[in-house]
Amino acid sequence: MDEDNTAYKKKPGILLVDDEPSSLKVLNQILSADYEIYMAKSGQEALELAVSESPDLILLDVVMEDMSGYEVLQQLKEHTETSLTPVIFITSLSTAEDEEKGLILGASDYITKPFLDVVVKARVKTQINNVRQRREIERLSMTDALTGIPNRRNFDLRLSMEWAHAIREKKPIAVMVIDLDNFKEYNDTFKHKQGDFMLKTVAGLLESAAKRAQDLAARIGGDEFAILLPNTELAPAVEIAGALRERIADLRLIAGSGEDTQMTVSIGVTCMRPAPDDPSDEFVDMADSYLYQAKNSGRNKVCFG
Repeated sequence: MDEDNTAYKKKPGILLVDDEPSSLKVLNQILSADYEIYMAKSGQEALELAVSESPDLILLDVVMEDMSGYEVLQQLKEHTETSLTPVIFITSLSTAEDEEKGLILGASDYITKPFLDVVVKARVKTQINNVRQRREIERLSMTDALTGIPNRRNFDLRLSMEWAHAIREKKPIAVMVIDLDNFKEYNDTFKHKQGDFMLKTVAGLLESAAKRAQDLAARIGGDEFAILLPNTELAPAVEIAGALRERIADLRLIAGSGEDTQMTVSIGVTCMRPAPDDPSDEFVDMADSYLYQAKNSGRNKVCFG
């Protein structure tokens, strides 16, 4: 699945599920001005659209002919790609037992028929706000606070996904591990504020080197970074690493004292066409070993294999 399909929508997406066309029409009239609307007239169609369109919210009728809303909700919760999508039940049922059953299965709220515009809009707005807050928390937990680029957790998750894809498609995958040379001395000499400025500047250069949508630049340690390059052979990965090393070596940052400062990096690069039994952590360890080789042979180098 794409990291976040809904991030590219102009409006939040809502999937309406009801086998009564009149109900779909009324809900569409109430919500279409503020949301991107998808409509399904059966449980099976709803399950398919929930995966293909990645809606932010699902409004799901409880009583349908092909399968009940309870059955649809249970399947949504069992599917990795839809398990976190909030669901509001829409129903003419009004007993406490019906509501309790839906909440136990994981429904976020209930809207009863006949629909009142103000109630529908308010309850939908609450769930959409909850989705936005959750995604912002997730985004922050996957982002390095200092540099603003992906953090180690983000890198590990993407590596796992791209590794599986490379195995399935029999494609190459490359990774480079980048370490700032003598960064502790730089930090001690020019102080932490300047050190942080250097880290942020280097992070920006790394992010610009990860040009394709599937490439990922991340800060994986204090002064250590990585770039993941799916579907990339060793030679182009080394070429990217070499150009990056040169750009950073040419960089000049003025310290608070007015002094012209410079930074170099050492880079280890490796590439694999992984087999099903190949572990991804050993892949990164290989790049690390080439990084140490670059460090031990004088720094400001790219070593690979």
